[in-house]
Amino acid sequence: MFRPKLLFTSLAAVLLGACSPQDQQAKTAAALAQQVILPTYSRWVEADRRLAQSALAYCSGQLDLERARADFYAAQKAWAELQPLMVGPLAEGNRTWQVQFWPDKKNLVARQVEQLLDSKPEINAAVLAKSSVVVQGLSAYEYILFDSNIDLADDATRARYCPLLEAIGQHQQRLAEEILVSWNAKDGMLEQLSKFPNPRYADAQEAIAELLRAQVTAIDTLKKKLGTPLGRFSKGIPQPLQAEAWRSEASLANIGAALNSAEALWHGADRQGIRALLGRDQQELVQRIDAAYAEARGKLEALRPPLAELLASEAGRQQLSDFYDSLNRVHRLQEGDLAKALGVQLGFNANDGD
Repeated sequence: MFRPKLLFTSLAAVLLGACSPQDQQAKTAAALAQQVILPTYSRWVEADRRLAQSALAYCSGQLDLERARADFYAAQKAWAELQPLMVGPLAEGNRTWQVQFWPDKKNLVARQVEQLLDSKPEINAAVLAKSSVVVQGLSAYEYILFDSNIDLADDATRARYCPLLEAIGQHQQRLAEEILVSWNAKDGMLEQLSKFPNPRYADAQEAIAELLRAQVTAIDTLKKKLGTPLGRFSKGIPQPLQAEAWRSEASLANIGAALNSAEALWHGADRQGIRALLGRDQQELVQRIDAAYAEARGKLEALRPPLAELLASEAGRQQLSDFYDSLNRVHRLQEGDLAKALGVQLGFNANDGD
């Protein structure tokens, strides 16, 4: 006997199953991996390749200091853009410390660079790979190019620091290339974020949870990178030398690059970001998060760096404090309301206990 009601019910169930939350999460994870995260890793690799070439060219006299510094800024920006996308092999082991050492509360970068060059003046990439992470990354590279006590116009001084500059460039290029290869390998992160289940994620919701966790942790870290020099954690006393990239005066530029990357994860390419996972009944939350990002971007764009000059005046500190509060709103909305709306348990993040 024909039963239209039963047939309709069965068909509806099939259609609903085809558009299940799990399917949408899988689609979003794959889109973010392919269109947002992997391209950012690729830009990082290219920036580090240029950095390695730049070090060699500068030390051989084929490139001036201004151009060498510009290549450093590009590598540092590419690294900052990765902060909200820190999932997979780069987030494991001590790899992030090999790229940048922060916070440097005791000026370890300067001290360890000098100690290393005193003990191993003929340093190369192989020796550097066995050395402390403090001297392997961008923080040490920045120290050499920007520290006021290092006169690179002096031939003897340049000869002292150039072997380390070249070694750091090679180390960064090799590390970035290894990470990118692992992303594209069979069963690598690109595949694990695109097909479920897999050895890393039992389902797409686990992948979305990790992406959201990385984003929330990164924004929390941005608050620390701004709040530390602002004095938020030192009884209101500014600590300009505790800022990330204070020597190159790129602290706010780095924060901006990371914030833009976090927002890219939220929006996605072709509107296939985390934002797309919220339904029609959650559009009020979508609007609040959109507004929070817009507010943070606006307050950052209103700042006139460098950070140290803003910290030196009451008006500047108030502007920075307002920006900090806007970052906090982005952080709290995603850590609390967004995680709840997505059914994600964030748990502890990498900054807990700092």
